[in-house]
Amino acid sequence: MSRRTLAVVSAGLSRPSSTRLLADQLAAAARDELVRRGHEVELHVVELRDHAHDVVDNLLTGFPSTALRQAVDTVAGADGVIAVTPIFSGSYNGLFKSFFDVLESGALVDTPVLIGATGGTARHSLALEHAVRPLFSYLRAVVVPTAVYAAPEDWSGGSADGALRARVVRAGAELAEQVDRRPPLGGPADPFALTTDFAQLLGRRED
Repeated sequence: MSRRTLAVVSAGLSRPSSTRLLADQLAAAARDELVRRGHEVELHVVELRDHAHDVVDNLLTGFPSTALRQAVDTVAGADGVIAVTPIFSGSYNGLFKSFFDVLESGALVDTPVLIGATGGTARHSLALEHAVRPLFSYLRAVVVPTAVYAAPEDWSGGSADGALRARVVRAGAELAEQVDRRPPLGGPADPFALTTDFAQLLGRRED
């Protein structure tokens, strides 16, 4: 049984947050499908609200705080990413975009990503296709076909209901399929790890 990690990025600004609620539902669906396929799954939630000031500081100085560095490494080292944003003025919110701006170039290349969004009206659902999906395509991630948008009327008693539930399950299965077909990453690369032994470094030969 292999272990897979999923990074769950929520850009909701309020608490409680419907964005976080949707992120949790998507994560549970993907985790359940991966478990069904024989994997152990670790979920790592990154609440961008907690890193808002650090993200701005990083954009200004070029240096992340310890907490932001850990969040960035969590996302870059995950086998799959679930990214959910509220929709403001027809697009993702600024915190969501700024966080992905501070990731190193190439951090999400070939990484399976499931995208989701929440908003006050179903009329904003197309923002997933004209704003969020192009962002991750530019980052060269592998975005699963089903994107999930949740408006207030989609929730019933704090859980996904009806058509929303069906989309959540389908999207979670698509992410699990992409993660399952790839070898586990094992977390972010250690920049201080040795790729050769000391004998090779010193130029010694075995006699």
